[in-house]
Amino acid sequence: MKYILIVLTLALFSFVPNKLILKPKATYKIAKLKYNGGGDWYSNKTSLPNLIEFCNENLKTQIDKEEEVVEVGSAELFSYPFVHMTGHGNVVFSAQEAQNLRNYLIGGGFLHIDDNYGMDKFVRLEMKKVFPELDFIELPYSHDVYTINYKFPDGLPKIHEHDGKPAQGFGLLYEGRLVCFYSYESDLGNGWEDSSIHNDPEEKRQAALKMGANLVLFAFVQLK
Repeated sequence: MKYILIVLTLALFSFVPNKLILKPKATYKIAKLKYNGGGDWYSNKTSLPNLIEFCNENLKTQIDKEEEVVEVGSAELFSYPFVHMTGHGNVVFSAQEAQNLRNYLIGGGFLHIDDNYGMDKFVRLEMKKVFPELDFIELPYSHDVYTINYKFPDGLPKIHEHDGKPAQGFGLLYEGRLVCFYSYESDLGNGWEDSSIHNDPEEKRQAALKMGANLVLFAFVQLK
């Protein structure tokens, strides 16, 4: 089994309720997932940089400010504790890519999939290649992703309206550990973008950033 490279730095983390404490000079990177199939994996260009800034300012993390891009099938995938995937359309994983992503997630990595509208039927099919034995389940609002730092007693915030459906948070649990969180009908990534892009109310934007920070924090804490 491959193990994510960042396990070598686990001693740099400690956790107390509502707070992540990192020892000085620890710098980490998170990345956007590049995939094949024609879907716009590159959507929301300002979203991850803004989320990183929010986490560094409010959670006192020390995440590299530059957005990284990593391909599904690359060895570099194992360098990131948190990987974000988004888009509006088609997603295709080769057999090698699906196996690589599986190894990454089993080895300690965390994937956040954010449906930017239109990728649901594709990403569900491709994640079945990664974990044929698992199904996405809707997580209860008591789950740590909704409570670990910022509290979301009603689950995922609804940032943008598409089909009049409620925002839902689904997860893939491997041997009891949440390895993938899928935000559906929420549009968290749009909420992370510069305020001038979508002109969202600041209250919604802050809710999206806080939920994103919870996910990053959850991914980091799982590595202990």
